Amino acid sequence: MTEPVEAPRFTKNFPVTWDQLHRDAKALAWRLVDIGPFKGVVAVTRGGLVPAAIVARELELRLIDTLCIASYDESRQGELVVLKSVAGDGSDLLIIDDLVDTGKTATKVREILPKAHFATVYAKPAGRPLVDSFVTEVSQDTWILFPWDMEMQAVPPIVRSQR
Repeated sequence: MTEPVEAPRFTKNFPVTWDQLHRDAKALAWRLVDIGPFKGVVAVTRGGLVPAAIVARELELRLIDTLCIASYDESRQGELVVLKSVAGDGSDLLIIDDLVDTGKTATKVREILPKAHFATVYAKPAGRPLVDSFVTEVSQDTWILFPWDMEMQAVPPIVRSQR
């Protein structure tokens, strides 16, 4: 078993609200309309579940499957584990994930479904060449805070944090 690798140091945070994620996933669907038709969507879990639901609705796709891969927690990326795969080579399928980061997960996804169209909502430079479509690029040193990973909480006034 491979030792977990510490995540790179992130110098920026990019918080994404539910509204913004919905708009960005819908923008992704707009880009995909002329690329299809697709016979179904494969969501890369867990991050791809919400964007895949939005894209599937916008493209009127009813066949939805999941490719379940685990690797990340909040502080490190470990060995990839495929928990559930998808049969076939991906012909006529659309893969949706929330983000392509280092490209480690995307490489595995491409291995499993080489003929599928791979789309993500967000892309970082290291992983961008591995996807066919994306909406927004962010720098490699940016940590994207997805709405399912956040809760509302009180924060001190700015002046206090400067002391």
